[in-house]
Amino acid sequence: MTPAEHRKFIRYDSLHLLDYLVFDDEGNPGVYSMGRTIDVSVDGLKLETSQPLKANTQLAVTVGIEDDLIELQGRTTHARPFNGRFLSGITFVKISKEGRRIFAKYVEAFRQRQNERLSA
Repeated sequence: MTPAEHRKFIRYDSLHLLDYLVFDDEGNPGVYSMGRTIDVSVDGLKLETSQPLKANTQLAVTVGIEDDLIELQGRTTHARPFNGRFLSGITFVKISKEGRRIFAKYVEAFRQRQNERLSA
């Protein structure tokens, strides 16, 4: 990690579609939309959306990884415009043990594929 890096976990580039539901400060559901992951770790993900999200926004997210659907609750840590779309960092607030296991398995498999490409 670089000195300016704030992540606790290494993230690996990945692209998966997901849907999300935004909650307001009182916990009421609001905007429902779709986005895609740019990278994932066992503790969070980077989300690309067509609509801006504010920092500290609570979300309910469903992401598909291979044959598994993982439902989780997250919070945006930061958000910024990027090439006509928006990128947001999402930290997992609530995720099942099974969901975390699936993310960990996916991250490890992706890391192995990256190492294989580098050594080829």
